[in-house]
Amino acid sequence: MDLDLRKLRYFVAVAEKLHFGRAADELHIAQPVLSRQIRALEKDLGAPLLTRDSHGVTLTDAGRQLLTDAGPLLASAHAARRRVTVAARGDRRLMVGFRAGVAVTPAVNLFAARHPDVLVDVQRIEGDDQAPMLLDGRIDIGYVRPPIDETGLRVVPLYTEPRVAVLPAAHRLAGKEEVTEADLAGEPLVWHAGPSTQPTRHPHPNAGYRARGVDETLEHVAAGRGISFLARSATVFYSHPEVVYVPVPDLAPDEVCLAVAASRNSPVIDDFFAAAQAAAEVTAECGNYAMWQRGGETAAQ
Repeated sequence: MDLDLRKLRYFVAVAEKLHFGRAADELHIAQPVLSRQIRALEKDLGAPLLTRDSHGVTLTDAGRQLLTDAGPLLASAHAARRRVTVAARGDRRLMVGFRAGVAVTPAVNLFAARHPDVLVDVQRIEGDDQAPMLLDGRIDIGYVRPPIDETGLRVVPLYTEPRVAVLPAAHRLAGKEEVTEADLAGEPLVWHAGPSTQPTRHPHPNAGYRARGVDETLEHVAAGRGISFLARSATVFYSHPEVVYVPVPDLAPDEVCLAVAASRNSPVIDDFFAAAQAAAEVTAECGNYAMWQRGGETAAQ
């Protein structure tokens, strides 16, 4: 039997709140109706999903598994609906998401030379938004930085860049031309990755304080709550009077990848991938952002 997406949405609401009344209020339906839909879903699947007793609602093993699988399923359905709506309107538009420090303009300029009829819009995204926004269709293509959950995605490495230490201006190493990881051992760290970050990716064991986005990171570093690490491109896009950037040559480089939902098959998306890869090659040859930008604009003419 096919899985009913409406029942699945109802189940997710109950599973997240573990309370039928609150889930019914969120869904704007009567609680008895919700209970009947959940029982019908359990019958469809041939397995109990929830345990209901005087202590409340808990998930069974089958319920926990369904909750894990439900997110990508519902996101895929939402994205399919959005793409059909866009196709029906005849829109020629790409929404490109990008992480802080990534320059999208060179690729957009190259792409526009081949597809002048396609509007390319851009949107800044954070680490914890990368996979969800691709899967639910809010962005069509993403310039992403690992770590990222690649489930349901096609992820292609694009380029790497050195990382720098982000230090308070009064830090003992702020005046150095470069530092090593050993120099920074034991420093408290303001960590700016998404919630999926794995401990093995932390630069040192003191990683703990997490900020969302570069702006928050700089504010916390300036306040003396710790140091941080960013891709070198951040030094072009972000500055702060109480923060300095110092190269760390022995630190593992930062990686930028292109990502798209695995279900997306489009010549237009393939062409944007090609433009992004060509722009990245210009970046590698030029060696700095200013030349990268000029190279991308020149190639598009």
